[in-house]
Amino acid sequence: MLAKPTLNSDNFKKICINGFGDGSNAYAHSMAWFKNHLYVGTTRANLALLKHSMKQIRLDIWPVECSYPVYSPEFEQIQARAEIWRYSPLLNHWERVFHAPMVIGDTGEEMSRDLGYRGIAVFQGKSDLEPALYISNWSRSRDKGPIIMRSEDGKTFVPVCKPGLVGLPVTSFRLLIPFKGRLFTAPTGAAKGNPNTSGVTRIYQSRDPAIGEWEPVNEPQFGDPENLTVFEMQCFGDYLYAGTFNNKGFQIWRTLGEGKPPYTWERVVADGAGRGCLNQIVTSMMVFNDALYVGTGIQNGGYDLLNDIGPAGAEILRIHHDGSWDVIMGNVRSNGQRPLSGWGPGFNNVFNGYLWRMGIHDGWLYAATMDWSLFLRYIDLEGKPERVVRLLTKVSVDNIIKNQGGFDLWRSWDGENWLPVNKQGFGNPYNYGIRNIVSTPHGLFIGTTNPFGPRVAVQKEGQWVYEDNPDGGLEIWLGVAQKC
Repeated sequence: MLAKPTLNSDNFKKICINGFGDGSNAYAHSMAWFKNHLYVGTTRANLALLKHSMKQIRLDIWPVECSYPVYSPEFEQIQARAEIWRYSPLLNHWERVFHAPMVIGDTGEEMSRDLGYRGIAVFQGKSDLEPALYISNWSRSRDKGPIIMRSEDGKTFVPVCKPGLVGLPVTSFRLLIPFKGRLFTAPTGAAKGNPNTSGVTRIYQSRDPAIGEWEPVNEPQFGDPENLTVFEMQCFGDYLYAGTFNNKGFQIWRTLGEGKPPYTWERVVADGAGRGCLNQIVTSMMVFNDALYVGTGIQNGGYDLLNDIGPAGAEILRIHHDGSWDVIMGNVRSNGQRPLSGWGPGFNNVFNGYLWRMGIHDGWLYAATMDWSLFLRYIDLEGKPERVVRLLTKVSVDNIIKNQGGFDLWRSWDGENWLPVNKQGFGNPYNYGIRNIVSTPHGLFIGTTNPFGPRVAVQKEGQWVYEDNPDGGLEIWLGVAQKC
């Protein structure tokens, strides 16, 4: 039997400068392989936006310099305009193919229409002569709502739905999922600092997204008001699976998608798979070895101060065709069910607050985390609980960041035995997460989240100052496997 090709840390190389030369390009928020190119949709200036809109984020020192007020002309022109880039592996060449347009908002000021591009899919609907690239935006709360764009050639992107899809009062769509000849999506964010909860827990489908025809396919909130958003979807077998955001523990539902909508849905997981609120969100899903693998998380990096949930590390679950499930990585359950990998939450690391993305390449399942340990640098320990101060003083924040700062990337050949590929953000602690994993004929592409640019807070002679940060801004890495 031939051994599977393997990817270790040394097999990866960075293929772009940070942020494509602009530290405000913070998230490689969407990635897809289309017409022999890798496409990357960015989201920009995330930490500046968090400071403006999410008061529950409690940091004593703000990690990045916020030079311009949000909605000021300078912020809108310089920092807020999302971008789409594409990469040709054959030419080793990057090209920016789209720059968010400026529009007039509801209050009359000029602003960037798109802060980011959160969802992407290659899909062929009724009106598409061939597969086209569809991409959803993260809109502004002062604009008319998020849109979906379409491109036939990968260079021209045209809106193909009304703002808010069907006029919904939301700000973003995270998901674009093809299933049985239809494209499915769900609203994810809303205004007033709610990037992860839309208040509209509906799933919409279209057989012809090129002409903007969409219809709902589930009962609102699946009949449970605690379901605040559909956060993740995936196809497995004959079913479409949907995972929710729920402060009492996520739920996972599935449908055959047959008959006339709204479809019949079956709940297969409740109460965060027996972990309650510590499994607040389904953050990722991937089919591997004839099972559905599910990554979990708690919003705001694994510590939701708004809802007093966490801190806690993420889990990996596995769902079978009959709806039964296993804990792969995570907590022992009250019924004695143990994690089959032997790893506790976050791969034994409480700072791994999301299992943010999974992917498959050369027969291996890859799982990537978001690690929030770097934010310890910006917290003043004075006045904090004595137990926390004692622990961090003994271990040292600098040692924590030096030894484990940055995302984790793990791989498994069977879904149960896991090996680390890299546990330190590919050598850059500002790479606090992996947002996308894309397998291609040229290798495995990794897109990171790194919002610590353009200028980051550093401490000098007991004072905090802001300096240019060449290590800030998203990174794209390419891994080419070596034969065993």
